[in-house]
Amino acid sequence: MDLTYCPRCGKLFNKNFRDVCNNCHLEVEKDYERCVEHLRKNRGLDIQQLSDDMEVSIKQITRWIKEGRISLVNAPNMSYPCESCGILIREGHLCESCRKRLTRDVKNATTGSLRDQLDDRNRGAYLGDRLHDRDN
Repeated sequence: MDLTYCPRCGKLFNKNFRDVCNNCHLEVEKDYERCVEHLRKNRGLDIQQLSDDMEVSIKQITRWIKEGRISLVNAPNMSYPCESCGILIREGHLCESCRKRLTRDVKNATTGSLRDQLDDRNRGAYLGDRLHDRDN
């Protein structure tokens, strides 16, 4: 039995399949239904307008989008924040700029690590050569 506190209401509950207690789960589901219905009637809404109108957090709406429960196909103005910089995007987890930066940083870290390994090998060889030269 995995007992934990509900992050929404603070009550102790048995965490099996959900991250919130049963009461909060029912509230979240009601919020979801209200948001979907409101979005059907107002297809031009963006995430901020939907959040304000329904009094549901952008984080929760984003979760529903990523879970595939809210489709962006029929919501041309709907997008959600990039997980790194917060700019609004319509697919994935990162905007193009953050994706490129992350790719570049990984590449630099990898080549930097490789460069350090080569430098270490060369330093060892150089030190060995110096010791060998000194003995002769």
